[in-house]
Amino acid sequence: MMKALLPKLRFSLRGFSLVEMMACVSIIGIIAFMAIPSVTRMRGDSERNLAIARAESLNLALASYIQVRGRTQAALEWTAASSPEAKYQLLKSYLSFAERDLATFLPSGYSLTFPLSITPMTKATLSNPTGATIYY
Repeated sequence: MMKALLPKLRFSLRGFSLVEMMACVSIIGIIAFMAIPSVTRMRGDSERNLAIARAESLNLALASYIQVRGRTQAALEWTAASSPEAKYQLLKSYLSFAERDLATFLPSGYSLTFPLSITPMTKATLSNPTGATIYY
């Protein structure tokens, strides 16, 4: 009886054929070919959304800064801060999440231009890596 089961057992332990393996590899390749562009697009969109969210948080921090310091004192300190980094340091304590400097706060390639004066409340200008302005 054992001899009768032995040939059936050998047949059931056979592996996949070359055609079956090539079909699996080609299907995986097609799926990867379709998925890679959408993954890179999602990454670019997420970096853009992160930059917009960080710019909005800086605008809210600016409003909080003016409320806490008073409009006159805040305007004097704002105009005394000559660089964007110095202006970021003024706002840093009013952010819920703050990196040590402005370059690491924004995603790579994005830049932010603070308003020259805070007397009229205006938003900071956000630019993408190609230099185009992002309206948010």
